[in-house]
Amino acid sequence: MSRFDEPLTKALDPKTAKLLHSVLGLETVGDLLRHYPRRYAERGELTDLDALAVDEHVTVVGEVTRLMRKPMRNRGGTWLEVEVVDGDGNKIYLAFFGKGSHVAESRLKPGRRGMFAGKVGLFGARGKPRWQLAHPEFELFEEAEGSAEEFAAAPVPIYPAGKDLTPWAIRRAIGIVLDTLGPLDDPLPAGLRARHGLQPLGEALVGIHRPKDFAEMGRARKRLKFDEAFVLQAVLLQRRQAATAWPARPRPRRDDGMLAEFDKRLPFSLTEGQAQVGEEIADDLAGEHPMHRLLQGEVGAGKTVVALRAMLQVVDAGGQAALLAPTEVLAQQHHRSITAMLGDLAQGGMFGGTAVTLLTGSMGAAARRSALLDAASGNAGIVVGTHALLQEHVQFADLGLVVVDEQHRFGVEQRDALREKAGDARPHVLVMTATPIPRTVAMTVFGDLEVSTLSQLPSGRAPITTHVVPAAEKPHYLERTWERVREEVALGRQAYIVCPRIGDLEGDEGDMEIASADEERRPPLAVLDVAELLTQGPFHDLRVGTLHGKLPPEEKDAIMRAFSRGELDVLIATTVIEVGVDVPNSSVMIIMDADRFGVSQLHQLRGRVGRGGLPGLCLLVSDFPEGTPARARLDAVAATLDGFELSRVDLEQRREGDVLGAAQSGKRSSLKLLQLLRDEDVIATARDEAAALLTEDPDLTAHEGLRAEIDRLLADERAEYLEKT
Repeated sequence: MSRFDEPLTKALDPKTAKLLHSVLGLETVGDLLRHYPRRYAERGELTDLDALAVDEHVTVVGEVTRLMRKPMRNRGGTWLEVEVVDGDGNKIYLAFFGKGSHVAESRLKPGRRGMFAGKVGLFGARGKPRWQLAHPEFELFEEAEGSAEEFAAAPVPIYPAGKDLTPWAIRRAIGIVLDTLGPLDDPLPAGLRARHGLQPLGEALVGIHRPKDFAEMGRARKRLKFDEAFVLQAVLLQRRQAATAWPARPRPRRDDGMLAEFDKRLPFSLTEGQAQVGEEIADDLAGEHPMHRLLQGEVGAGKTVVALRAMLQVVDAGGQAALLAPTEVLAQQHHRSITAMLGDLAQGGMFGGTAVTLLTGSMGAAARRSALLDAASGNAGIVVGTHALLQEHVQFADLGLVVVDEQHRFGVEQRDALREKAGDARPHVLVMTATPIPRTVAMTVFGDLEVSTLSQLPSGRAPITTHVVPAAEKPHYLERTWERVREEVALGRQAYIVCPRIGDLEGDEGDMEIASADEERRPPLAVLDVAELLTQGPFHDLRVGTLHGKLPPEEKDAIMRAFSRGELDVLIATTVIEVGVDVPNSSVMIIMDADRFGVSQLHQLRGRVGRGGLPGLCLLVSDFPEGTPARARLDAVAATLDGFELSRVDLEQRREGDVLGAAQSGKRSSLKLLQLLRDEDVIATARDEAAALLTEDPDLTAHEGLRAEIDRLLADERAEYLEKT
């Protein structure tokens, strides 16, 4: 009898086990049984030919209708072409050469049905290319175990496969372990299953791999999808329990400190949302356990003011706050804006004040020594920096609060390195993002954090109008784009032009979210090339600056200061200006090759304009025509300013990624069936059930099956991630 945790090398023959591991990364019986079918085929069904892509490894299902022997060009002999058709008359052709053609000819008779797997290509006469699989592997239903009638009635599972590993080889391996599988310790308690109409685990595994009909498959998917949600929520809730057990030094609010004075001096009133979130954070900071809060809000919603007020509360209580930013440009911007907002409070005075220190990796030796001393001595109550803050020799006198800006830019190890600088008492942690997060993602990816949302924009924010510029279809639209920039400059305003890269391909910024992987595309437009074209052409008489990540820090800072002071009309830049850059006089954002950026990144970039009461204009320049996925993505950005709606579009296109590990979006996910956007009800129900169970049995002593599932989930590289988040 095989067990869930049994290595595949013991359950299967060595060759199959090795292939499953090398191609799919499967190691145990449980891994294999959780390799669910990608889809199910019905009798006579053929893969949707409109969805095929050249050189893609595909599996098609259909019926052989014709065999044709054809002469080899420029040499003797023949090759075999086999026509495969579905019930709607869609056709794909199989090509066999050499000895393999005779073997195929003996087995592939008209009327036989089966699965055919291989790399697909387009071949044939000019103007009428045909889809073709060269030397595909195949399995005929009539030759497989069981009768043709069984195959005709039952859905045929088609598994994600790969080179040298066919879907039917996977199906056979799964059949072997299913036939020998011993009793299972179900992770879901019987009462929970009864409440939600969920079948036992063993039945569900049989139902998803060997369904008699689609109804049985649906019942199995319902059960296994709930498993994923339930186990995941149990893990996240355990993390939250563990976090609340750590001690933290309380940082209560004072009525006579810098925070109170800062609030008196604010030239504007806090929005209702800012005030409410501020109270939530203030209560957290006063507690004896560390705050773990996510602050999300639209671009320009005022997160920085909320974070600064939290930092001042900690400084008032004798502690220090560290603000971690992803780029030097943003760190410098934060340092300038915080210093400006504090005024003389950042320089001492009757209310004590505190130094605000900047620490980046490329600072000069003297400035660096001074910043390190300010942090270690406690002279600096607020330390703003980049990854340089994470280095071992950076010490704090009493680190009470860690603020992480644009948290998605940092790995967990980096955040943890800063958190550990507080010593035995954990610091409070506030992570901020201007990329709105759908509720289901917040419950899942950030399920161990309290979530605060700023949805109300401060007064003075002007609307932003967004249009797509189809440069290839209508070149005169691009000419009009440059005219539009000149019109804004003539009114005394300023413009950004963003490009995907710096210059040569080797000089790419490296942090750009490439949103498409189309072959044979020209290189993305570069800052240096675009700047040369524009300064020699339509902007020959304008003041133009260039900004990118490879410039020396002093030069980057000088360029941003010049743009902020209005000494430059146009700033041509990479995504270094994506977040945090605040120039109220800028009114136009032109994004070149906009299809090469992700939805959320486009939304972030256009948030740089419309910040000073001037109407904002964002133009998304692209060569992609209407009807393409890339153009649809840009049209979605142009159609709404709702970041939450756009975040859903972004997630649908990029997929969830591995929500527990450090994997980026689009890669292999620990979620096989659960979809964060579509399964909100499942996730919410699973979270409630997991919370109730953990309240009764925090250590899961009476739920060995669930504990085993959690151990399995944490057994690989995700374990360190979960412990450090």
